[in-house]
Amino acid sequence: MLARLRLLQARVLPHGWLDVVRQLLLVGLAYGAYSLVRGLVQGNATAAFQHAREMIQIERALHVFVEPSVQAWASGSHALMDFSSWLYVNAQTSITVAALIYLYGRHNHSFYFVRNMFAIALLIALVGYAVFPTAPPRFLPEWGFIDTVSDITGVHVSHASASMSALFNPYAAVPSMHVAFALMIGWPLASLSRTRAAKVLWRLYPLLIAFVIVATANHFILDALLGALTAAVSAYGAHWLARARPGAWRFSPAPAGM
Repeated sequence: MLARLRLLQARVLPHGWLDVVRQLLLVGLAYGAYSLVRGLVQGNATAAFQHAREMIQIERALHVFVEPSVQAWASGSHALMDFSSWLYVNAQTSITVAALIYLYGRHNHSFYFVRNMFAIALLIALVGYAVFPTAPPRFLPEWGFIDTVSDITGVHVSHASASMSALFNPYAAVPSMHVAFALMIGWPLASLSRTRAAKVLWRLYPLLIAFVIVATANHFILDALLGALTAAVSAYGAHWLARARPGAWRFSPAPAGM
């Protein structure tokens, strides 16, 4: 029994309680600072709506402005819209947190690489929010968009009453961090999973999130592409940082030496 308890502790706490507390503080402080700064970035409403219209014009020129059609199709199923709205609300919070906890406990050798990816991505996102504030599609009902997430969150924000708060910026749409987060947990977990089914599911997860953000009218397709680019740049940055501590910060499917 004692041996089993020690084995369980080694899996859950591979580096002891001190490292758990350290990682919780680092992740909590990083996301807390990100949320605070995102809210404090005073996006100009006029510029935000102008940028949203510019996104539409770019997509129309590229013949990829399909967001209204996607939402209209998804709205045909009440269950699908409820699921999409629920997933949009939870993807960046409970699902991402659960994935990070799983990585720390079961694949600790790769957790620190993913942690570094997230830190870099959050910094990139803050630059995007400050430089290019953009209203989400749900603020543009004249294009046929409707707000579906507010029914779940209870937060009803219109383009006429949208206001900044210490933790909320209604114009933080570019890049889509939902897509960035999905890629930054989906790609590592697909690489680390042992079963084919798990690999396929985690590879499809970012595509599912891309559909969700469009179906709920929270992002344009270009937002999703920029979110994917953010994840790619962050992965490159994490690889570069790993040179400083290759034994601890590199990504590997198995622990070093195995």
